[in-house]
Amino acid sequence: MTVFGILAIYFIVINLTGFAMMGIDKRKAVKKLWRIPESTLFVIAIIGGSIGLIIGMRIFHHKTRHWYFVFGMPLILILQILLTIAILKSPLQISVM
Repeated sequence: MTVFGILAIYFIVINLTGFAMMGIDKRKAVKKLWRIPESTLFVIAIIGGSIGLIIGMRIFHHKTRHWYFVFGMPLILILQILLTIAILKSPLQISVM
């Protein structure tokens, strides 16, 4: 398997995890049960799950009243996109065996 294949699988899994966590947290909020800490949701976004969390916010209508989620999640995604573009345009080539 190539590096890009491994990265693709990682991003699929982390985004599905973020999406599921948003749904689970919404269900727990409705039932007034123990919740997933907001810091955990942000860590998932930072390590690559921002798209899944943003989609989960919209579908489950969860955390949409918290400005730090409404603006923070898209900001994290934008920074990740810019970082990816910068790495891909970098003249430095990394050889992976």
